[in-house]
Amino acid sequence: MEYVPLGKTGMNVSRLSFGAIKLPDVDQQTASRVLHTALDLGINFVDTARVYGDSEIKIGKAIKHRKDEFFLATKTPKLDMQGAMEDIETSLRNLQVDCIDLYQLHNVSTPERFRAVMSEDGAIAALRKAREQGKIRHIGITIHQALDVMQEAIALGEFETIMLLINILDEEAVIDQVLPQAKEVGIGVIAMKALSGGKLVPPGADSNDPVVRGCLRYVLSLDTVHTALVGMKSEEEVRNNVAIAEEGGAMTKEERDELLRRIHERQGDLKRDYACLSCGYCKPCPEGINIPVILKARHIHEKYPEELKGLGRKLYDEQPVGPEACTECRTCVARCPAGLDIPAELSLAAEVFAKKTS
Repeated sequence: MEYVPLGKTGMNVSRLSFGAIKLPDVDQQTASRVLHTALDLGINFVDTARVYGDSEIKIGKAIKHRKDEFFLATKTPKLDMQGAMEDIETSLRNLQVDCIDLYQLHNVSTPERFRAVMSEDGAIAALRKAREQGKIRHIGITIHQALDVMQEAIALGEFETIMLLINILDEEAVIDQVLPQAKEVGIGVIAMKALSGGKLVPPGADSNDPVVRGCLRYVLSLDTVHTALVGMKSEEEVRNNVAIAEEGGAMTKEERDELLRRIHERQGDLKRDYACLSCGYCKPCPEGINIPVILKARHIHEKYPEELKGLGRKLYDEQPVGPEACTECRTCVARCPAGLDIPAELSLAAEVFAKKTS
């Protein structure tokens, strides 16, 4: 495994990082095995968030005794100082540590959210105070979209790391403008959503699929990215992703073109056809609707080739709670980094699958 400095933080991190967003999907025993496998294979950066279900608790129980082997990062979605400070204290308890290596402002993806967290009594004040108290070591920010917010956050000089959505179908401006700007000022760059939150994963594919492998290789080949964060919940996923990371080497133009051909051949123009990021930040739904899966099922049914449309119906039928259970409380809307009107999207899904389809 290759290790590189994460900007100016002083942390030498593995090029592949462990994302804990999927840990709520597995039990503690499985989570422990997966995390230990990741550390055993050389991954030394573990990232989670307050909104990732019980992931912090599972990490704390699983690998607290190996804390000297990895760097630990988590995040708060809170906009205000009080809320962020409460989240930091909760994270410390859950993770069973006295100090967290990197604490990040989570999903600051609009100018309004950025202004709120950076205000006098905003969340940034809590992170500054916690750093002074020795409860966190470094301060970072995560931004899913909004180029202007990315550039302002980098130029401000407040943040030591920035986590961005980066994949082969990403906006060229992120690759050509934002990443060079971050490199110039020495901010550590953490890439998330190499598979665009699952949108680039063909139905039934695993981490051995050429599209999955190619998308991760593409992000890892960018010299402006320090580490690629991948959500994993099985030992097999960890082993396969580590193997991809250890291949090294830049992706050739021919390999890149072939990867794009495969993606577009299977799924069409994903930049325009599918707004949901499949990030899971809308969860948990009070009614138990698995929102990203429902929206993915609809996307498959509407956009995939005819011979694959049935996979969307199958995925939809497997869900214990359908979109018709939505009460339009709009809790999910406030969390969605893509700004989707999720109740409306769920209603459309219900209409699509109410029709008689094959």
